[in-house]
Amino acid sequence: MIQKQSHPIFNITVLVAALGYFVDIYDLLLFGIIRVPSLEAMGLSPAMITTEGEKIISWQMIGLLIGGILWGVIGDKKGRLSVLFGSIILYSLANIANGFVQTTDQYALVRFIAGIGLAGELGAGITLVSELTPKEKRGIATSLVAGVGLTGAVFAFFVKENVDKWQHCYFIGGGLGLALLLLRISVFESGLYNEVKKTTIRRGNFFQLFTRWATFKKYLQSIMIGLPTWFVIGVLVTFSKEFGAAFGIRDKIDPGKAIMFAYAAIAIGDILSGLVSQWMRSRKKALLVFYGITIAFIVLFFTALYNGSAMSMYLVCAGLGFGTGFWAIFVTVGAEQFGTNIRATAATTIPNMVRGMLAIFILPVFKALSHQTDYVSAGWITAIIVMSIAILSAVTIKETFDKDLNYVEE
Repeated sequence: MIQKQSHPIFNITVLVAALGYFVDIYDLLLFGIIRVPSLEAMGLSPAMITTEGEKIISWQMIGLLIGGILWGVIGDKKGRLSVLFGSIILYSLANIANGFVQTTDQYALVRFIAGIGLAGELGAGITLVSELTPKEKRGIATSLVAGVGLTGAVFAFFVKENVDKWQHCYFIGGGLGLALLLLRISVFESGLYNEVKKTTIRRGNFFQLFTRWATFKKYLQSIMIGLPTWFVIGVLVTFSKEFGAAFGIRDKIDPGKAIMFAYAAIAIGDILSGLVSQWMRSRKKALLVFYGITIAFIVLFFTALYNGSAMSMYLVCAGLGFGTGFWAIFVTVGAEQFGTNIRATAATTIPNMVRGMLAIFILPVFKALSHQTDYVSAGWITAIIVMSIAILSAVTIKETFDKDLNYVEE
């Protein structure tokens, strides 16, 4: 029997994972925050800012998709700490390089590389925290990691508002990441992983997620329950300026400010969703509660903003952010669904599959619909598709609250 390592809920691992996710989110959302000023500085027209912006964010998300598989396998084969060190070095150096790009093609390439690096942070951190925290408090610990980490987007906005050049925002992100490496030295490897490593059990086989229907089904369900988060952030919030124009809002809308409002609320929602999950003693019920909040604000987004103000857009984006504040619960469910020998692979690929779905599913559907109908109609039709898939997956996935993680996947 594998001996489980037990630690208090507040420990250095939770702190370092939270700060790591803070830097991760800063770098992940930075492009959305400085998309307009950085592309304007390159001389792009408003129309090109939209099209090139979609291209760049798509390449970043594809990088996350590929990186999720890469770091997930490394996390199970070489250890959770290997991912925490390797990923942060890659995305920190990529962000420093981002400050030197001169063309949109260079921009897309560097964001792709940064995306590969960014893919490892959350899954490895959540896996480590899940394995080191008592099962009764696991949901609270992972929610703290996400809640603190998600404020990185708020910090990114204030950095953008207070530096002279957009390139400096990337330099700051790279510097923060490299500084975090020093703190990482104090973190220890998971005891559950160390015990499995001593056995002959195969670890980190990505294709193991697809060889049995039961395993593939729960993997697919774990991905689908997270779709609303990146529909809201990647479409409604990131392109709030374009939606505002379609709604007849005459005030200038700053997408960076919309992201800041959304992520400030997501951070609050993530902590509360963990507490709701503990109170209800159910991950699934907490998900459904926050889905309901998300749907309510999606309805407001498409009905109440016509001829409104920029502030009304920001407030609705905050409401959407709060509703999608189930990210920590979603990632925790992914980690809890799988055994120790493949847990990092699952927990790291699942959130990055969701991010990648923005590029390979959500944005293509939205763009295809926008060619068939108007911009706003394309948005709400995509919303119906995404929320329907997520709700069906949440209802049918197995409950994992209070689940013992002391097992391996066959």
